[in-house]
Amino acid sequence: MASKSRKFRVATEGATTDGRKIERVWIEQMAKNYNPKKYGARVNLEHVKGISPDSQFKRYGDVLALSADKVEDGKLGLFAVIDPTDELIALNKARQKVYTSIEVNPEFSDTGEAYLVGLAVTDDPASLGCEMLQFSATTSKNPLASRKLSPGNLFTEAIEFTLELEDDHIGAVEGFASKIKAMFSSNRKAVDSSFSELQQAIETIADSQQQVLKQAEGFSQLEDQHKTLQTEHKTLAADFAELKQQLSAQPAGFVRQPTAGGKDRIAADC
Repeated sequence: MASKSRKFRVATEGATTDGRKIERVWIEQMAKNYNPKKYGARVNLEHVKGISPDSQFKRYGDVLALSADKVEDGKLGLFAVIDPTDELIALNKARQKVYTSIEVNPEFSDTGEAYLVGLAVTDDPASLGCEMLQFSATTSKNPLASRKLSPGNLFTEAIEFTLELEDDHIGAVEGFASKIKAMFSSNRKAVDSSFSELQQAIETIADSQQQVLKQAEGFSQLEDQHKTLQTEHKTLAADFAELKQQLSAQPAGFVRQPTAGGKDRIAADC
């Protein structure tokens, strides 16, 4: 398996075939009933099914899945996912075989419902275009009849498609995701660096605040000492006031006591 394609449109409701138009119910039935294990539709060139693996008309891949989705004007489109060979991938990249046409069996097997039995790629949309399909249906010998797996099958008008591989899509998504992760990783490194600088700044502030706290503690001790001195000063002031009051209550003059002896004897003041 080379790679799985992204889904692409292979038919649209109302598209012209060999005089018939694709019915909405056919698209619904093909999308619902398709099972590659039951019957796998293969990719071929121009609806020609060669039998030699070395032939130009060998198979170029397999249809893996079908789905139905609304498209423009509310019509229903049939979308396919294929497993293309390396040759088909190379052809499409070279802008070769860029149109597709499906082969539909309107009453497949015993189901009585529509089923996709083949998918063709072509370079010339006119070879499987509206006029060619209608012309082939009206001629006595249909030039496309030999290419059908069953006479009742029909080919749809060729439409352009682009083969995009799912791996390429996933690779693009993963690449985008890697860029986003790298961007966040870079931002995270910047944030980590900024956080480290912030942490250093906080530690510096904490150290300086520790010195301030120590100084504040010293100021607190000085304040306690100051309060003690104030208390002692008040005590001394009170004691001094009391002493002053006591002294002020005593006589102001000095009286000498007489000496022992006669009362007429003059005492010498010496």
